[in-house]
Amino acid sequence: MVLPLAPPGTAAGKGARLIIHGGNAMRIGTRVLTVQNLHLPWKFTANRAKFCLGGNVSSRAVGHGAGRLYPEHIPTSPLQKALLAAGSAGMALSDPHRHDMVAVLGETTGLRALKALRDQMKRDPEGAQILQERPRISLCTLDLDKLRSLPEGSLGREYLRFLDVNRVSPDTRAPTRFVDNEELAYVIQRYREVHDMLHTLLGMPTNMLGEIVVKWFEAVQTGLPMCILGALFGPIRLSVQNLQVLISELIPWAIQSGRQAPCVLNLYYERRWEQPLRALREELGITDPPCTPKAHSQP
Repeated sequence: MVLPLAPPGTAAGKGARLIIHGGNAMRIGTRVLTVQNLHLPWKFTANRAKFCLGGNVSSRAVGHGAGRLYPEHIPTSPLQKALLAAGSAGMALSDPHRHDMVAVLGETTGLRALKALRDQMKRDPEGAQILQERPRISLCTLDLDKLRSLPEGSLGREYLRFLDVNRVSPDTRAPTRFVDNEELAYVIQRYREVHDMLHTLLGMPTNMLGEIVVKWFEAVQTGLPMCILGALFGPIRLSVQNLQVLISELIPWAIQSGRQAPCVLNLYYERRWEQPLRALREELGITDPPCTPKAHSQP
């Protein structure tokens, strides 16, 4: 499928096209952007999507989102974003483990929520510092030996324990691609990279029940449509027993915790590793969960 990146006849539209298909990439011009394992919203059987951008892009086109604003940026029109949103929503609902589809859905539907989150961060001293310094959470930036040496019960030690017990890595977070604002792109990237920190704060594992509880908390906190959809439709896959526990105990607790806590993106977690986790929960107004799902348990 070939979609124009700008109206025909403009400097940006002349020769600038977005080609999306499941086979080998076609090269147009000199620039080829590849997204690994990104299933297409209009061809769900594809194993790889290739985004090829060619032609000259004018400064006017950059203002309309046709120019790359950061290294991984893939400029798309409102129509293309709508197609990506619809397709990624279908894929994410059919397979919640498709984190790449969840990421695309968040980027193509969350503009208003991201602006609100950015404004909250700017109004908070700690949040503003995060926006200015742009810290990242990955295996390259984490000192794992230092985290292991921290006291039991500290945020850093408990975060590392969460990673080990649930066999997850901070490096699995996909880079932002479809947000047409560099600052907002960092905001959603930061949200992704602190997601495991929220699991640690809430004491939730990464099984289906634990993820849904965290999504309810995130939906209240962030207002991201992707979080709201996950919170509403995720329970469809739960067993009757887990669904009863979720509705009667965990959802009310997650909503209350999300409302009481200040914006969790305003926490400079990297400078709080030594803080006791219980003290941080008290600071945020997060109480102990009424029950804790077992890690790796069945839905």
